[in-house]
Amino acid sequence: MTQFKLHRHERRALKQLLRHTRDATAFRRAQALLWLDGGEPVAAVAARLEVSRQVIYQWVLGTGHHDPAKKALRLAAGTRSGRPPTVQGIIDPLIDEAIDHDPRTYDYNSTVWTAPLLATYLADHHGLVASVPSVKLAIARLKITWKRPRHLLALRAPTWRQAKGGLKKGSASVSAR
Repeated sequence: MTQFKLHRHERRALKQLLRHTRDATAFRRAQALLWLDGGEPVAAVAARLEVSRQVIYQWVLGTGHHDPAKKALRLAAGTRSGRPPTVQGIIDPLIDEAIDHDPRTYDYNSTVWTAPLLATYLADHHGLVASVPSVKLAIARLKITWKRPRHLLALRAPTWRQAKGGLKKGSASVSAR
């Protein structure tokens, strides 16, 4: 790479960016450009910032020598593809509000809320796409519990046999007639 030189106003803008930015990516990139302007080799700057030399070249080519006022914007990290942002902080208050109401008030054919029904509610009424596991995690975070009668009704009381007139468990008596 040929010697990298900044104009005086570019150098001043980068130093001001270093003093006032809170963006770590822009800070590192501005630092690298100032070090290159100071005469340090690309390999040394890359080693100091623990990035490859190609990354340094991309930073240099990405900033260009056009408008120094826009240089700070070009130093900031751009949007990237990848995992979309989660709805974790968004759905919690919405679920907390809806869980207190009967699902039939929202035109659902159910008397109790379930995680799939809450996911459908979030999509229908708030336009949020939330997966069922995300809704289940939100329910756990909110510590929402409800009685599950199908499990409890199947269990018999320990004194059921005695209430029906049977013998106590463990006693063996023979009736004599």
